[in-house]
Amino acid sequence: MTRRTAHALGDRALPRWTHPGAWWVWALGLATAASRTTNPILLALLVAVAGWVVARRRPDAPWSRSFVVFLRLGLVIIAIRVLFTVFFGSGVGEHVLITLPSVPLPDWAAGVAIGGPVTAEELLLAVYQGMVLATMLACIGAANSLASPARLLASVPSALYEVGVAVVVAMTFAPQLVGDVARVRTARRLRGRPDRGVRAFVGSVMPVLEGALERAVDLAAAMDSRGYGRTGPVSRRVRLTSSVLLLLGVVGVCLGVYGLLDGGTPGLVALPLLVIGVLAGVTGMVLAGRRSIRTRYRPDPWALPEWLVSVAGLLPATVIIAVAVTSPDSLVGPVAPIAWPALPLLPTLAIVVGAAAGVVAPRPPGLAVVRDLGPAAVTLEGVAA
Repeated sequence: MTRRTAHALGDRALPRWTHPGAWWVWALGLATAASRTTNPILLALLVAVAGWVVARRRPDAPWSRSFVVFLRLGLVIIAIRVLFTVFFGSGVGEHVLITLPSVPLPDWAAGVAIGGPVTAEELLLAVYQGMVLATMLACIGAANSLASPARLLASVPSALYEVGVAVVVAMTFAPQLVGDVARVRTARRLRGRPDRGVRAFVGSVMPVLEGALERAVDLAAAMDSRGYGRTGPVSRRVRLTSSVLLLLGVVGVCLGVYGLLDGGTPGLVALPLLVIGVLAGVTGMVLAGRRSIRTRYRPDPWALPEWLVSVAGLLPATVIIAVAVTSPDSLVGPVAPIAWPALPLLPTLAIVVGAAAGVVAPRPPGLAVVRDLGPAAVTLEGVAA
C-alpha cells in the first residue's frame, strides 16, 4: 500500500533538486521577454509569474531568500530613474507638473538640462524604463532563489570549473563575513565589552581578519588535497583550437544577445550570430574540458521536468520577440499621448505559460516539503522507516 501511495503521488512523493541550469534558462527567458517591452501590465505579469514560481519551488535554504532583495533593488532603481528624470529631464511633453529652477550650462553641454519643467510624459516614460530593468532583476533574483550555487558549480562544464569555483567562493565571502562579525560581537557582549561604536569596530577588525585568513588557509588545503588545478595531457593544437573557438563563441554570443535585446537590430542578423556563437562556444568548451581532470558524484539529472521548465521560460521570450518584429506598438507603454496600456493576447498567454514551471518542476527536498505533503507525509515517513 505504501508503494502504491508513493507511486500515485509521483513527483510529490519523491522530491528532488531541479537542475540549476533549467532554472537559469527559465529566468533568462523571462528576462529577455522583459527587455523587449515597456508595457507595464506585461512587466508586472512577468514579476508576478516569477514570484509565484519562487513561492512554490523555493527550497528551505539561506540563499533562497534573495528574491525579495532583488525586488527591493528594483524599486530603488525605479526611484533613481525617476529622480534623474526630474533633475535632468528635457521637459518633453504637454502636461507640465512642476517647474524647477534651472541651472545655466555652457555651450559644450548642449542637450543636457538641470532643472526646468517636469512633464507627466517623461515621468511616465522613466517609470516604464525603470520597470524594465527592475523586472529583469526580479527574474535574475528568482533564479538565485531557486538554483543552488553549489549544484550550479557542479553542473558547469569542465572548462569553466576553475572559474566557477572562484565565483562561488567570491559569492560566499559576504555571508561568511557577516557571520564572523556577528560572532565577534556576540563574544564581546558575553565578555562585558562594548559591541557598538568605534572601540568595538577597532577591537573586532583583527578577529574578523584572522577568521577570514584561517578559512582561506583551510580552503586552500582542502582544494590542494582534492587535486584542484590538475590538467590532463592535451596537445598544443587542441589548446589553440579551443582558445580560438571560445573567443569566437564569446564574441558571437555577445553580438547575438545584444542584437536580440536591441529592438533596432534585425532578427535575421542577431539570431544567426547567436547560434554560431553558441555552437563555437560549446565546441571550444568540449575541447578545453579535456584539460580538466575531475569527477562528479551523483550529478543532477536533466530529465523531462527540466525540459518543460526551460520551455516555459523560452516560450515568452520567443513570442514577445516575434511580436516585437510584427507589431511592436502593442508592447510599448503609451506615453504621448498618455493612455491606458493595451493588453496583447498572445504575449499575455505566453507569459502565463511561464508560470507552468512552478507546476512541472519537482519539489525540492526539505522539511517544508514534508509539511506541505499533508497526510502523505505519514506514509512517506513509514516508507523511510
